[in-house]
Amino acid sequence: MTQQKTIDLSRGTLQLTYQTVGDYQLDDLLDFAERINPKRAFLFVSKVLGRHIPVSPYKMRQAFGDLAALIPDNLPQPIVVVGMAETAVGLSAGVHACLQARYPTAILLNSTRHAQPATLLTTFSEDHSHAQQHLIYQSDDPLLQQAVMSAKTLIMVDDEASTGKTCQNVVNALYQAGMQALQQVHLATLVDWSLGNAPPNLFAQLDFFRHHLLSGHWQWTNRPHAKAIAMPDVATTAAGSQPLGNTGNWGRLPTTDSTSGLTGLLTSLEHQRKQHALEDWAGKKVLVLGSNEFVWLPFLLAETLAQQGAAVKFSALTRSPIAPQAQSGVTSVIQFYDNYGLGMTNFAYNVIPTAWDWIVLCVETPSASVDAVWRDLPNLLVVAPRDVSPLI
Repeated sequence: MTQQKTIDLSRGTLQLTYQTVGDYQLDDLLDFAERINPKRAFLFVSKVLGRHIPVSPYKMRQAFGDLAALIPDNLPQPIVVVGMAETAVGLSAGVHACLQARYPTAILLNSTRHAQPATLLTTFSEDHSHAQQHLIYQSDDPLLQQAVMSAKTLIMVDDEASTGKTCQNVVNALYQAGMQALQQVHLATLVDWSLGNAPPNLFAQLDFFRHHLLSGHWQWTNRPHAKAIAMPDVATTAAGSQPLGNTGNWGRLPTTDSTSGLTGLLTSLEHQRKQHALEDWAGKKVLVLGSNEFVWLPFLLAETLAQQGAAVKFSALTRSPIAPQAQSGVTSVIQFYDNYGLGMTNFAYNVIPTAWDWIVLCVETPSASVDAVWRDLPNLLVVAPRDVSPLI
């Protein structure tokens, strides 16, 4: 059944027409907020992604599985699952993990905006984003890289799609880089806003399929005389001054095992627990925060704490600038400098530190790289790779 909804924001009005798929309703999946971005003034704020709204790991895992279940059996292999930085890298890893029950050799490959000491495969642009350029890297394993280049199915995972332009940009860039055995492209999104606005097939020579939990289309109307905005500069793809620790490989390079760094992260958490004389996690209200693109292993850590009896929710630090408003999906913001040493402003949304017994902040850089805004919190544990000297 087709439904409609109107969202009023300070810079304009968003009119939605949508259809649900399965048991998900619009309010199960989305809230809405205002982006500090002159290209697109609004943001679809996911309630299941664990990025801007703290979400239980169970609810996130359920969404991963429900989206993966829409992708069909008997796809031509090799299969490459591509995730979009920074918002969808955890979603792509979750979908990939679910798909491996049917496709054990499926490869995960996320885009990144953090330059890596590896061989660049290609770049592409996400035209409406606050940081347009994405980087995609090769594997240093010749057999794995050969499987990537000979892929017959590409599954692109993102939180939402509108026109399909970004998907076209990704596939075209990979094709030009040599991935020319492709037969099928599957665009898997939590929400697809292309209903009635995009051609059924985005590619002349490839079979194209869309999979989503909700579909529809949107229309934005600017409010007359809306206040002009200035977007902070968050577009860099440079390597920062802080070293990246060994967190395994969770998709920045091609991988079939996105969990390889979890043991080290859990070891660091256990050290922090002992340093703070915590007997156990049972009954504790815990917020686990990933940082920017480093979200998949922190999510797995959050699942582990939930299994140990903690009342856990998961969210993440981000470079995405959003304007908090009382009647929106983003009501509060913590602003600070990034931990990568880029001198870039980062944000945490809908995080009230006093609401939690403990906040577990997971970073892929040294503990000392974390802004004092966080380190000064009395209920914060910083979990960093190979970091066994407590900073707080």
